[in-house]
Amino acid sequence: MSSRTWPTVLAAVVLAGTVVGLGVANPVPAARISTDRLGPDSGEQVSAYLDRAQATLDTQAGPDPAAHHWALVSLDAAVTPSQLLDVVGDVRVSQVLFQVPLDRVQTPMLAIPVAANPTAVQRAPSVAAARLQASVVGHDRPSLLAAYSANRLSATDCACVVGATVRGSLEQLRALDAAPSVRAIEALPSDAVAGSFAVSPLLPTQTTVVAPGPDDGPVPGLA
Repeated sequence: MSSRTWPTVLAAVVLAGTVVGLGVANPVPAARISTDRLGPDSGEQVSAYLDRAQATLDTQAGPDPAAHHWALVSLDAAVTPSQLLDVVGDVRVSQVLFQVPLDRVQTPMLAIPVAANPTAVQRAPSVAAARLQASVVGHDRPSLLAAYSANRLSATDCACVVGATVRGSLEQLRALDAAPSVRAIEALPSDAVAGSFAVSPLLPTQTTVVAPGPDDGPVPGLA
């Protein structure tokens, strides 16, 4: 090897050593657990989903029984935010799921993140209403549905909560699952990452198969 080649070889060796050293000093973090969604699959039998959700409360136990888990709560019937707070008790609510009931009409579903306090849950309908109102752009069916839903959510007595994302220990979640108004709770492993999953509750109107209901009913305000 010529004397002119040695500096190039030496530089390459030094660079390789530096890269390896940086890799050791700054290892790539391990992949974190995530999932696409919580909730039933489209076309799934309701009975199958109920069994699947129940199994997550029975099989998620890890080395720390007090570890907290993200979970989806699906309700037997739509409730008000105050009623939701009565149902969950001291279990932390992180997201409230709204859908305004309207016979034979598919109204929009909204997921509103909330802070860890009851006041934030009580204010969530106003946040949902403002978001819907901002989407009204005309007098077409989607706009009128958004306007109608926003108006209902602005009322203090709107029973429009169809589910919630919560966080608690398995013991808390199992106790919540036994509440009369709770239809199902589906839990994630304790190392699941907040924000890495979508949620879609089992709706009170879905009784046999998870599928969209009829959408041929009249929309208030639509001539």
